[in-house]
Amino acid sequence: MIPQNLREIMVHNAQEVQSDLAKDHAPVVKLYSKYGKAIWLLSELDATNNIAFGLCDLGQGKPELSYVSITDLESIKHARLRVPMVEIDPAFDGKYPMSVYLEAAKTNKRVTEDEALLREAALKLSI
Repeated sequence: MIPQNLREIMVHNAQEVQSDLAKDHAPVVKLYSKYGKAIWLLSELDATNNIAFGLCDLGQGKPELSYVSITDLESIKHARLRVPMVEIDPAFDGKYPMSVYLEAAKTNKRVTEDEALLREAALKLSI
């Protein structure tokens, strides 16, 4: 689901956090549900357990920073069509630190890529 080059960036980000070089990383990938409202902006990956960290929005108005199993996301299939329900957005480009996406999502009650909302969140956080 996540290309190797992006997985490597996410693993590197996770290693920085584990070595106390914690940074407010920009999201590396955006995953989304083809048939629903769920969105995941992910920045770190524990490759051993295939667990990612990032901004998780299940479409219920309460986006939050959390961990998610990539294995579980890959296993979700449409009930009748039996096709994968979670896909990667190849056009996504994380331009801001995760804290900005979180702030904009809290205000919007939804993960957003709206540039005006992200700039406003960045100003609010003084980033």
